[in-house]
Amino acid sequence: MVEKAEFTSNLYHPKYWLLWLGVLMMRITQVLPLAMQMKLGAALGRFAMTFAGSRTHTAKRNISLCFPDMPEDQQQALLKRNFEETGKAIFDTVNAWWWSDAKVQAHMTMTGQEHVENSLNNGKGVILFAVHCLPLEMGARVFGQFQPGIGVYRPHNNPVMEYLQVKGRLRSNKGLVPKRDVRQMIRSLRAPDVIWYTADQDFGRSSAVFIPFFAVPDAATITGATSLAKLGKANVLPFVVQRCADDKGYHIEIMPPLDNFPGENELEDAMRGNQIIEQIINKNRAQYMWLHRRFKTRPEENGPSLYD
Repeated sequence: MVEKAEFTSNLYHPKYWLLWLGVLMMRITQVLPLAMQMKLGAALGRFAMTFAGSRTHTAKRNISLCFPDMPEDQQQALLKRNFEETGKAIFDTVNAWWWSDAKVQAHMTMTGQEHVENSLNNGKGVILFAVHCLPLEMGARVFGQFQPGIGVYRPHNNPVMEYLQVKGRLRSNKGLVPKRDVRQMIRSLRAPDVIWYTADQDFGRSSAVFIPFFAVPDAATITGATSLAKLGKANVLPFVVQRCADDKGYHIEIMPPLDNFPGENELEDAMRGNQIIEQIINKNRAQYMWLHRRFKTRPEENGPSLYD
């Protein structure tokens, strides 16, 4: 488990100077009011939508696949709003990594903390069942004001970005666990502790089942929540984070533990998980990460791509 961000002199190599300049510029934006940051982020998102090319196509295709009955003009409006929200997410990350605790607390509301407390007090670990919503980075920082947990993450290939994300995320977490280190996740849950878990992306064919996700009948879906809950002796609590409608803060909703989870088999658990994911996404469709190629893995290994 990673418990400290390691800084080395190699991070000052000239090849990283441009990246450090970008980091400095983003940190300067911290002086802006949140509403102004969000306006700037929305403008950046609209600009990116024009030039993103394949990413714009992916997001548009995901929306049309998931909501085939939605009129074309509404799909286009959702696509535009999604890119605006994606631009705002840049500042969510800046705020999550560098805001003071006092500033975070001044821009947050939270409900459902008692479900986490009850579970931990009863000796049961907590799996926060989340989705890849755009303000998720800030969601973890907000939650950390109440109960620092264990973050599950993918180590970054760029050493500067790895240092920054570890340092930033440890402001709200006791430690970070690489997403493939299942044994450490189980140990953390049995402590008992809190970890984040997401099952809404396409991680390939290994350990996946093909089940419905919105209107797509055969989305590759991982089944790890069943094993984690069973081996970690943990409760699974749906976790929702949203950027407020007025762009002046963030709200977290923690739902009660799922009854009878894990159930009889992992396929049924995965189907139930996708239904919960859909419910969370429908709370604010524009703030979901539609840019991910959610349906790239097909049931037939050489089957045609849904993105061609």
